[in-house]
Amino acid sequence: FAPCTGPEIAAMRSVTAAIAAALAAASCNAEVFFVDKFDDLSKWTQSKAKEDIAAFGHGAGKWFGDEKVQTGMTTPDDMRFYAASAKLSKPTTTRGKELVVQFSVKHEEHKYAFCGGGYIKLLPSSLDPATFSGDSPYHIMFGPDMCGYDTSLIHLIFNYKGDNLLKTDKIDLDYADKNEFTHLYTLQLFPNDTFAVYFDMEPKANGTLLEGWPYPKPTMADPEDTKPEDWVDEKKIDDPEDKKPEGYDDIPKEIADPDAKKPEDWDDEDDGEWEAPRMPNPEYKGPWSPKRIDNPAYKGEWKPREIANPKYEEGVQLGAFDDVGAVGFELWIVNNGTVFDNVMVTDSLAEAFKHAEETWKPFVEKEKEAKAAWDKEHPSEDSYAGGDDDEYDGEEDEDAFGDDGEEDGEAKKDEL
Repeated sequence: FAPCTGPEIAAMRSVTAAIAAALAAASCNAEVFFVDKFDDLSKWTQSKAKEDIAAFGHGAGKWFGDEKVQTGMTTPDDMRFYAASAKLSKPTTTRGKELVVQFSVKHEEHKYAFCGGGYIKLLPSSLDPATFSGDSPYHIMFGPDMCGYDTSLIHLIFNYKGDNLLKTDKIDLDYADKNEFTHLYTLQLFPNDTFAVYFDMEPKANGTLLEGWPYPKPTMADPEDTKPEDWVDEKKIDDPEDKKPEGYDDIPKEIADPDAKKPEDWDDEDDGEWEAPRMPNPEYKGPWSPKRIDNPAYKGEWKPREIANPKYEEGVQLGAFDDVGAVGFELWIVNNGTVFDNVMVTDSLAEAFKHAEETWKPFVEKEKEAKAAWDKEHPSEDSYAGGDDDEYDGEEDEDAFGDDGEEDGEAKKDEL
C-alpha cells in the first residue's frame, strides 16, 4: 500500500482533531474489502427468491446536494420486498482482526407515518444471490429500522451458532436523528469482542459483546440450588409493639353535617322528620393496621448460587466470522424513496471516515438547502415531509422478516 500523502491525512477530519492524526496513520495500511459509490448497480445481484420482490432502482432522489455523488441504490415502490446482494472483492474474516462496516441511508419519504428498514447484512461467500431472502443465514445485521413511534433504533445483530442475537438494550435513534436527510452509519468491531457504533461520524454506542448480547456468560444460576425453608425474604413486618388505640373502631365513617340547617319551609308532618345530610368524618382514619418496621430477620433477596456455565467458552472470540464474503440489503419497505449509498467494508475506521469526508460530509448542508428549495417549488407534495407527529396505524408484514425469528427471554430473532 502507498503511504498516505499530506492532503490525504488532512482530509481525515473526524470526531476530534486529537484523534485525527492517529486515524490517519492507521489508514495508511488499511485494507478495503468492498466499496461501492453506486455509479451503477453492476456489483449487485437482484434476488429472485420470491415473485413479489421488487427491483432496486438507481438515482439520487428528488433533491440532493450533488446528483452524481449522491446517486445510490433506491427503493422506488411502496409496500414491497427488496433483496439484492454484492460479493466482496476479497472475502475477509473478523477472527483476530478489526472490521468496519459503513454506509449511508436517505429516507426521502420520511413523513409522519414512515415505515421501513435500512439495514445491511454481512453474508458468507457461499450465498446464492438468486435465492437471497430473509431465511438466508448471515453473520451481522446492522443499520436503522423505523416504523412510526414504535420502532426507532439501530439494529446490531450477531449470529452465534445458528441463532441471531439481538442486543439486550436498544441503540435508540433520537428524534433529531429521524428525518428525510442522508445519514451515515458505521460499525467498528474489534477482535477483543468490543464494538463501537457511530451515527454521522459521532459515537452512538459502545461496549462488549458479552455484556450487550445474550451470549453464554461465564457463570449461571445453579438449577439444583433451592431456597432454604427458613429463608426470610420479607423486608418489612408489623410492629409487635404497636397497639390499636382504645375506641378506634367506634369512630364512624360519616357524621351529620354540623353546619346543615333545617329548611324554613320544611314541614315535619308532610316531609317527615328532618335529618341533616351526612358528611365524611374527619376523625375517621380507616381500618386500623399496625405500622411497618424493618424485619430484623430479613436475609435479603434469595438468589441461587452461581456455578460455571458449561456453554461458556473461555478465550473464544464471539464476533469471529471466518467467511465474510458478501453484503446485502433484504428489506420490507412500506414507504418508497430510500437511497442507499457509499457502502464500505474495511479493517480501518480511519479509512471509512476518510471515505465519508469525501462522499457524505461535504453534502450535508447542501442537501438541506436543496430540500428547502424543493419544498418551495412543491408545497403540496412534501408539506408533511420529515415529521413524526401523527401515529402510524398500520402493521408490518412479518413475512418480510423470515419465519424462524423468536422474541423470547433470550432475545433471539432472525429479523425485525
